[in-house]
Amino acid sequence: MAFIVGAFTSCDKELDQIPFDSFGNENAYVTAADFDNAIRGVYESLTNGGFYGGSDAGGMLDAPDVLSDNVTFAQKGRGSRRSLHNWQYGAADGPMYGLYLGAYELIYRANLLLANSEGFEGENKENVVAEAKALRALAHFNVVSFYGKIPTQSSDANGSLGIAYVTVPDADIEPARETVGAVYDQIVTDLTEAAAGINEENDPGRLNKDAVNTLLSRVYLYMGKWQSAIDAANRVSTPVAPRSDVVGVWEDANKSGLLFYIPNELPIFGISVGVVWSQGGLTNLIPEYVVSYGLYTKFAEDDIRKEAYTMQAANNADGLQFNAIKKLFGRTGQSNGQVDIKILRAAEAHLNKAEALYNLGQEGPARTALDVVRTKRYTTPPSGETGTALRDAIRLERRLEFAFEYQRWFDLKRWGLPVDREGFGDLADGSGTPSDQQALSAGNIKFQMPIAQSSMDVNPNLVQNPGY
Repeated sequence: MAFIVGAFTSCDKELDQIPFDSFGNENAYVTAADFDNAIRGVYESLTNGGFYGGSDAGGMLDAPDVLSDNVTFAQKGRGSRRSLHNWQYGAADGPMYGLYLGAYELIYRANLLLANSEGFEGENKENVVAEAKALRALAHFNVVSFYGKIPTQSSDANGSLGIAYVTVPDADIEPARETVGAVYDQIVTDLTEAAAGINEENDPGRLNKDAVNTLLSRVYLYMGKWQSAIDAANRVSTPVAPRSDVVGVWEDANKSGLLFYIPNELPIFGISVGVVWSQGGLTNLIPEYVVSYGLYTKFAEDDIRKEAYTMQAANNADGLQFNAIKKLFGRTGQSNGQVDIKILRAAEAHLNKAEALYNLGQEGPARTALDVVRTKRYTTPPSGETGTALRDAIRLERRLEFAFEYQRWFDLKRWGLPVDREGFGDLADGSGTPSDQQALSAGNIKFQMPIAQSSMDVNPNLVQNPGY
């Protein structure tokens, strides 16, 4: 795996060990229990470094919002990820390097399991192989979403630089980047095979059939394959969380509408993931980022997500009031940032379907799919839009539903839209100090992250993104 990440001299030694942290010995792959142990090791990579875990390492937990218009830099904080927020990054500092490392570590582990599964005939084989392929696809998808264009982003996207799609457990190869189109085709292949073989239900913290089909629906949406996105969404049967459960989902009081999440319990890993947004309690908050005032005012008063996703907090010592981010803040009555990490939810299948139907010109069915979500979020949901107003309503609901949930940057990117932060400050009434940078034009090279120079140095076959 050092071929891509370039900074794995210590990890190479770890990767020579046996389950479940890492696997390098064929004797580790004999029994059904060995393969269950091995797949847990693949899942464990999700919480390493800057992928979905790692304290304040960031990565998927915050970067898609930090890069976009959903948050405002808070002057009270420690300055975390300020250069990322300001789009002031280059190859030397390797933005998102932690995610890059974590993703390819996961890919290595998944490939090792898959290679060793060829001679295994245990009853859990089909499910474990499907999980490994789905996780491999998820890791590649997250990396290419940051480092490559999204197929619908521009007319030249499919032929532009993607990433290396790695399917062999060989730490010494030096693969070249493939095109975006080729990468997405391989993601679809992995997810399609995974959806066919994975269990309808798996243990908590593991993927299941609905989760894989939801992710497949998103991938097809990014590709502009509207009917395929609809077909995948239609295979998801888990209901959307009702309005009464929405607040509790984010405090871990219930699992309503969740398809895939990472349990965050001691002694498993117990990461305080909430520190990516803030530290302290409601009266002594030290926020890193706050809800952008422009987004905050878009939540209607009868929208339950306003209560579930945002909160009124203060730093009484300085007399400051904030519209703070509640997702990841803590479980009921807690402010320690230790909550389960939610990755896929049933609501997405319906919003993917609504957007795809609209793009096919089927406005009535698109509005129906949209209303599956809206009727469970508002006491008096909006309805009846047509034409461009319907498109805008679908996009708005997607922004509101997935605020602070790893999607906004990619949505702006694939729609070919700029980032416009509207000039509001970091305090609760929109006053205070705005973020340093307010706008990123559509099509700017900064929508594609540069490959870290350390990776370029170790793999001469890697090519840097244009403009860096």
